[in-house]
Amino acid sequence: MFRWIFFILFVAIIEVYAFQAFRTITKSRWILVAYQVISLAAIIYIFYQLSQFDRRVGQNTKTLLTFGLLLLLFVPKMILTFFMLLEDVYRVFSGVITHFMGDNDNGTFLPDRRRFVSQLALVIAAIPFTSLLYGMTKGKYNFRVIKQTLFFPDLPEDFDGFTITQISDVHSGSFDDAEKIQYAVDLINEQKTDMMLFTGDIVNTHATEMHPWIETFNKIDKHEYGKYAVLGNHDYGEYIDWPSQAAKDENFEGIKKLYGDIGFDLLLNQHTKIKKGESEIAIVGVENWGKNFKQAGDLHKASEGLTAEDFKILMSHDPSHWEYEVKNHDKHFQLTLSGHTHGLQFGIEIPGIIQWSPVQYVYKQWAGLYENVGRYIYVNRGLGFHAYPGRVGIWPEITVFELKKGEKVA
Repeated sequence: MFRWIFFILFVAIIEVYAFQAFRTITKSRWILVAYQVISLAAIIYIFYQLSQFDRRVGQNTKTLLTFGLLLLLFVPKMILTFFMLLEDVYRVFSGVITHFMGDNDNGTFLPDRRRFVSQLALVIAAIPFTSLLYGMTKGKYNFRVIKQTLFFPDLPEDFDGFTITQISDVHSGSFDDAEKIQYAVDLINEQKTDMMLFTGDIVNTHATEMHPWIETFNKIDKHEYGKYAVLGNHDYGEYIDWPSQAAKDENFEGIKKLYGDIGFDLLLNQHTKIKKGESEIAIVGVENWGKNFKQAGDLHKASEGLTAEDFKILMSHDPSHWEYEVKNHDKHFQLTLSGHTHGLQFGIEIPGIIQWSPVQYVYKQWAGLYENVGRYIYVNRGLGFHAYPGRVGIWPEITVFELKKGEKVA
């Protein structure tokens, strides 16, 4: 109950201040009434949908829309509120000075709001509004192919030039455009790599979410050296209330089966050897291991029988696993591939200039390539989306790696 009271109070303050910004720049009664009606209708819809959230169902298209609308409505208004509050501080300070100096000629303690402040606030608030709207309509399917060439002195000769496609975080339960998903599959097939790896989260929660998309993902070409996958945190069905443990277990078995249904070999704390010519590398796959999420991954079991001299590619969904267990492991995992963070689906990335997202304050490795004493982790930004039904600045990703033998030339 307290949370609802706090939320209602928060909304009321924001609405009052946001309305002040609009009322300062226009005196048109119809514009102000239209603004109030639209805001009220949106708030009622959001409150109703939040009150109807069913922990037995979890995220669905309605909750996605609700959260998207919540951000679209309140992020810009929070910016307006910030500017209006700053102006109120100025108005109070100015009123106090005027009062004690006896220069108050208009008979009111507070000076009027300044039109240019409201105009500036509205212009700045329009930036996240248009960005969030673009993210929900276009950005969530703005697929990018990112290519990485990685050099390893200990890469077996026969694997010099070996290519790998990585996808992660499909979250099929969020998809709503079959044509765009087919386009993503076509992009994957265009890469013509030797192997494909999928680093988890095929669904949001339920195995049935993937059923409409099995045929589409089955169109991903076979790869000469195989297609392998691991589980992500959402694949365990941990985030809803199940009617029974049996129902949860049945769903988990169904999710594991999905990977096979679309042609991937699921590695459950195990590894497989890939032979090319006279050489071998190991593909190691652990179940989810996250510092703040399910820790089902068993690196010791998955790498049993391997040595530090073996060349290993580790698939581990959550990049915090690399930070806490992998990067200094005595078996020397040369390359780790992860996902999980989505880059928060929001941020700014300009290659060579800036890479920022709020998620970087939670994860040290959150998007792209990181290195520690010759050991690498690559964090894929994800193919799908979750919670917020869009992407702003952090676009859905298909990654292509080329492995090269030798030292990187500076």
